[in-house]
Amino acid sequence: MTEHVMQEDNRKSLNFIEQKVESDLAEGLNNGRVQTRFPPEPNGYLHIGHAKAICLDFGIAKQYNGLCNLRFDDTNPTKEDVEYVDAIQDDIKWLGFQWADVYYASDYFQQLYDFAVRLIKSGNAYVDEQSAEQIAKQKGTPTQPGTNSPFRNRPVEESLDLFRSMNEGEFEEGAMILRAKIDMASPNMHFRDPIIYRIIKHPHHRTGDQWKVYPMYDFAHGQSDYFEGVTHSLCTLEFEVHRPLYDHFMDLLIEEVNKNGDGFEKNKIYDNYRPVQTEFNRLNLTYTMMSKRKLLQLVKEKIVSGWDDPRMPTICGYRRRGFTPASIRNFINMIGYTKYDGTIDVAQLEYAVREDLNATAKRVAAVINPIRLVITNYPEELVENFDSVNNPEDPSAGAHQIAFSRELYIEAEDFMEDAPKKYFRLTPGQEVRLRCAYIIKCTGCKKNEAGEVVEVYAEYDPETKSGMPGSRRKVKGTIHWVSVKHAVPAEVRLYDRLFMVENPADEKDKDFRELLNPDSLKVLTNCFVEEELKNAEPYDHFQFQRIGYFNVDPDSRNGRLIFNRTISLKDTWNKVKEK
Repeated sequence: MTEHVMQEDNRKSLNFIEQKVESDLAEGLNNGRVQTRFPPEPNGYLHIGHAKAICLDFGIAKQYNGLCNLRFDDTNPTKEDVEYVDAIQDDIKWLGFQWADVYYASDYFQQLYDFAVRLIKSGNAYVDEQSAEQIAKQKGTPTQPGTNSPFRNRPVEESLDLFRSMNEGEFEEGAMILRAKIDMASPNMHFRDPIIYRIIKHPHHRTGDQWKVYPMYDFAHGQSDYFEGVTHSLCTLEFEVHRPLYDHFMDLLIEEVNKNGDGFEKNKIYDNYRPVQTEFNRLNLTYTMMSKRKLLQLVKEKIVSGWDDPRMPTICGYRRRGFTPASIRNFINMIGYTKYDGTIDVAQLEYAVREDLNATAKRVAAVINPIRLVITNYPEELVENFDSVNNPEDPSAGAHQIAFSRELYIEAEDFMEDAPKKYFRLTPGQEVRLRCAYIIKCTGCKKNEAGEVVEVYAEYDPETKSGMPGSRRKVKGTIHWVSVKHAVPAEVRLYDRLFMVENPADEKDKDFRELLNPDSLKVLTNCFVEEELKNAEPYDHFQFQRIGYFNVDPDSRNGRLIFNRTISLKDTWNKVKEK
């Protein structure tokens, strides 16, 4: 099955990042190269916000015949795991992208350490033995300058010796850190002698116990960009205030590289080369929580079944729910990239997946709340097969056959004993068309001791078979069905938005658990689907006619099919909000 991709307007104007790239190319910067990177920290699963960055990093590289590397920012071993490394790679591939090479910040630990030593020697860094609380107090405020550390003018040889001892494990975590010496009176708080190395005594998933000191993100990020040859370092807006520090360390690094010596000449990858950081707006969605910490709480407290729970905003969660790579890419393309943060209505993402599945999903019959319909004048042993169009949006998709017999399952909501005037489905004395088959007339029903309808009776008109002259007779209602003899039992999981409020992150005064939607999952175990689906595979997509879009959950096994509702046929949330 091919993916449906929305048609783009070829006249679409360039966004500000594309304009920047084209300007750099026109000026001949970086010898006409375009190189990007996607740099996730392997401390959790990627979410829909990361998908926006992935589409940009890989998309820009492809658009300008460049390359994009995958680089894991593995500078904090206490939070990182190989499980996350593997999951991140799987998610990127599923979205439809392929990196040129895989790198890790840990690939550069020796170079970063050597650079830090060079900074100490040049008087641009020092070892500080103060506590985190003391350092925080000395930082000052945005309107008041900070005060110098009593260790700021520590002799170079002393700082060098202590830094080596830190890495040899002679001091405990928190006993001392390495700070850059910049300007404690700078209006930019990030310039007030930031921490660039701290002690962490925890095995690293790649380097084991080789290192006892680890670089901070602001120190490792830009230098890793330089070592790899990145030309355009694309980050979300929260890193805009960090850009001056990015540039500061880049200036110092290039200065050291140009001095040569101490092995640093090997890092001089390109002449006339310098990475530049550019920021874009992050993705915020209504009814969605993006905080990794809170998502981890949902998983640990078993509020959801795991990182790939179909209610989670993780990429693997969207995949399991039935979203397609094309739908997510199309959504990102629709919302674009700007320099201003905002919140996108999740209905736009839902629109994108409806559009894609409408064009690609196979139409099948399923009854998720069944009652039995008996056509009393239909021969008991007769079975007919009717053609059912696979996808009316795609004539090349063809058709499949669906079996028809005397006893059928229909949706309970398609029968009403005492119906209002404008009810056009089954009610005593009224006619409806059975999709692909005949017109029937309801003759009554059977109830159990509790007064619940358990069986509906009708008679069919054999002259109204689809394709026969009598089939042109008009009735106001059409309902779907599944033959009892041929029905395949299934479990259906109806997923909805995980949070009840539009912006859960804004509800600072409430425990986020109080904002959860109690109806975000309903499990229906007594469902039936047509025989065509008996060999359906995990992640196969279908439209259950008149119900919604569904896919096969990987929990399906041993002939027991489980379907996840990806999305309803129409947006029902806006109607609820209007009430």
